Amino acid sequence: MPGLIAHEWIEPFGGSENVLEAIAAEFPDAPILTPWTNAPHRFPDRDVRELWLARSPLRGRKALAMPALAAAWRTAIDPHEQLDWVIASSHSFSHHLKPRGASRDAAKLVYAYTPARYLWTPELDDRGSGLAARLGATALRPIDRRRAGEATAIAGISRFVADRIAATWEQDATVIYPPVEVERLRAVADWRTELDARELDILARLPETFVLGASRFIPYKRLDLVIDAGQASGLPVVLAGAGPEEQRLRARAEAASVPVTFVIEPRDALLYALYQAAAVFVFPPVEDFGIMPIEAMALGTPVAANRVGGSAETVGAGVSGVHFDSGDAASVTRAIEAAAALPRQGVTDWATQFSRERFGAELREWVTRNS
Repeated sequence: MPGLIAHEWIEPFGGSENVLEAIAAEFPDAPILTPWTNAPHRFPDRDVRELWLARSPLRGRKALAMPALAAAWRTAIDPHEQLDWVIASSHSFSHHLKPRGASRDAAKLVYAYTPARYLWTPELDDRGSGLAARLGATALRPIDRRRAGEATAIAGISRFVADRIAATWEQDATVIYPPVEVERLRAVADWRTELDARELDILARLPETFVLGASRFIPYKRLDLVIDAGQASGLPVVLAGAGPEEQRLRARAEAASVPVTFVIEPRDALLYALYQAAAVFVFPPVEDFGIMPIEAMALGTPVAANRVGGSAETVGAGVSGVHFDSGDAASVTRAIEAAAALPRQGVTDWATQFSRERFGAELREWVTRNS
C-alpha cells in the first residue's frame, strides 16, 4: 500500500523529529513531505520533499509562516500521485493536508503531538500571547477544527493529549505512546564505562546521594522546583541541561540550603550515567508526554513527577515512581521519599511498555486498520 508521511518542519534536534524517524523506519518506502528541512542528514537516503515555503522568505520563520502553512498543506500532495494513506505527524498544521486527485480516497491518518498550542492553549506557548497571534488564532481555530474533522483516524501521544483533542478539535483519538529508546539505554549496564576522563571527573565530584532534574533551562520546565524539592527533602540537587534560564537558576541555587550542582550540556552517555547515579529523578513540568522520566525509569531510577500531564500516565504510581502536587512542598517531599524506596527492578520493567518495538507494532496496526 503506497503511503506518504507529512511532518512539520524538520530540525536537527527535537522530540517530534525523533518520532518521525521511528514512523519513517516502519514505512521505509514512503516519501516524507515537509515545509522545509534544516536537517538533511536525518534522512540521507529518503525521498524528502519540501513545500514551496522552503524557497520563500518564510523558510524557518515559524510564527510568520503560520497562516501560509495552513494554506500550503492543502495543495501539498501531487494530484497525479496515487496513495492509499497519508500520515500527518502534527503539532502545527500538517493535519491540514488534503488527499486529492489520484489520492482523493486515501486514508488521512493524524498522529498528533498536540493541537497547535499557540492556537488552542496559548498559556502554554508564548508564540500565542501577542496581539497578532491572538487575532490570527481566532480566525484559524474553526478552520483547524474542520481540517482535523477530515481525518479517517487520529492518534494522540497520551491520554492527556487525547482529552485536549476532544476539547479543541471535538474528535475522538486513540492513544499511541511515542517511542523511547529503552533497548538502547539498557544495552549498557553501567554508563560510566562510556564516559571520558573529564566526564568521569564530573561524576566523581557529585554528592553520593542526590536528586536529579534535567531538561532545557527554560521557564516552563520548572527546574526551580527541583531545587525547592531538594531543599524540602534535605537532599543535594544536580541540574543537567542548558538554556536561557541558567543564570536565574544559578542565583536560586546560591540561596538554597542544599548543594546544587550544574552539569551543562551533557552528552547522552553522561546524562544516562547521571540517571543511574541519582536517587530520584524529579520531573515538575506539565508535559504532553515527557521522554526523560521514561529514560530514567528504563535505567532503574524512580521518578517523582507532577500528577498533572502526561507523567500521570507514564509514571506508574507506587511501581516506577510517585506523583506530587506541584507547589506543595510536603507533597514533593513525600513523593521523593516514597520513590527512593521503590525496588529498582520494578522501575525498569515498567518502562518496557514505551519501547520503540511496541510503538512500531501499534503504529502499523493502526495504519492497517484504518486504511
